[in-house]
Amino acid sequence: MAPLIDPASEEYALAHTTPLADSLQAAADWTAANSDAPQMMAGLAEARLLQALIVATGAKQVLEIGTFTAVGALSMAAALPSGGRITTLEVDPDNAAVAARHIEASPYADRIELILGDARETLSQLSGPFDVVWIDAWKDDYPFYFDAVREKLSPRGVIAADNLFRAGATLDTTNNDPGTIGLRQYAEQVQADPDFDDVLLTIGDGVMLAWRRPQ
Repeated sequence: MAPLIDPASEEYALAHTTPLADSLQAAADWTAANSDAPQMMAGLAEARLLQALIVATGAKQVLEIGTFTAVGALSMAAALPSGGRITTLEVDPDNAAVAARHIEASPYADRIELILGDARETLSQLSGPFDVVWIDAWKDDYPFYFDAVREKLSPRGVIAADNLFRAGATLDTTNNDPGTIGLRQYAEQVQADPDFDDVLLTIGDGVMLAWRRPQ
């Protein structure tokens, strides 16, 4: 399948996006060099988009579902105002251990709480409200995540979900992979919710933003 975004356009866009630096870049470099799946980390465009959402909304309480190696969490922590906090959930103990090292080596350790466990269980322990929610975990479970966080979202909060294109797999209606089905169901679920508006951005692998419809 041909790339969804013209490579030259993507290269131009990244060249005109503020690069990562310091502990953020160190975490990204480690992931690129050592992880078996470096494509799972938040890319530069996604990281800067998350920061923009935090700054634009004035978010102080952030929830991340899927820590991986903490590149996303560190990016968001860097944009938080004084007193802001990130709760990040990770099911894989090896990923969590790496993420914890990156968090501790950064200036943002006091802003991030890393919770190890299955998000289908740990989400029920969180009360919120959250101003920004970033979903980048098991694709099969995306519909569950939306149901679990919609009532924990602050009135002007935003839910951002990654990988809605899944490298084009979601566009192929014959693709019955469980993760791909989960992503398609998530997109339909969010758009059908009468309390939410949404936009699917062609950034990275497809980022869907959802927020409560103004009354």
